[in-house]
Amino acid sequence: MGLYRVLLADDEQIERMALARRLKKQFGDMLVISEAINGAEALEVFKREKSQIIIMDIAMPEMNGVEAAEHIRKMDEDCIIVFLTAYDEFSYAKRAIVIRALDYLLKPCEQEELVAVMEEAMRLTDRRMREREWEEESRTALREQRSEASWQPVEDGDLEEAGGGRMNQVAEAIREYIRSNYMKEISMQDAAKMMNYSDAYFCKLFKQCFDQNFTTYLTRFRINEAKRLLQDKNISVKDVSLQVGYNDSNYFAKVFKRLTGMIPSEYRDRNNA
Repeated sequence: MGLYRVLLADDEQIERMALARRLKKQFGDMLVISEAINGAEALEVFKREKSQIIIMDIAMPEMNGVEAAEHIRKMDEDCIIVFLTAYDEFSYAKRAIVIRALDYLLKPCEQEELVAVMEEAMRLTDRRMREREWEEESRTALREQRSEASWQPVEDGDLEEAGGGRMNQVAEAIREYIRSNYMKEISMQDAAKMMNYSDAYFCKLFKQCFDQNFTTYLTRFRINEAKRLLQDKNISVKDVSLQVGYNDSNYFAKVFKRLTGMIPSEYRDRNNA
């Protein structure tokens, strides 16, 4: 882990400055933060700074976040893009399916969701710098293994008309996908493709079903599974890390401590005393 070049793009100065403060408070000198007031400026800053992680508002003047991200993605296939959006702005994001955003943060974003997304963005940046070729092979294998959806997807715009029973069916399908795949290298895009939804629509659907974003839900699920596995003293912490989808045991320990207040070995000792 080293320095991470982060670009924050939002036309609302107060929100942009507040987001920068929150990130600096949580991650300190690990981040080098640049700012932009619209999509056009974000594009210029990206060209100059070669930003690795971009957190960008969708609705901005001159050039919106989706348009800017389309240009950025053409220049860099691997940079991490996270969109900020208000709940009623998802129509902007229908084009975002080609952008491969890591996640969508719904304004005003919760601190836990912001931290979980940033931790994942930093982890992916580390991995992609070292193992870009391995990542592509892993994703290809995952796509080949994915089971096809057994229902017709709800059309964009029909979410409110889907009905409680329909929503429960969709939520359970998402839960089952995560239960079956949390130990693998999965992402929000993988889950969306499994259900035949666009990334943006899946994000809106997921938030309505679970009141949190995909990254936060997956992180909590993995740590809960880790807590269960740590009850067995015969399984090493490193093996627990691997079994819940974290190839880097140090990163696993950091996430575990953030959610539980303890490192894995301390948690094991306290619960097996």
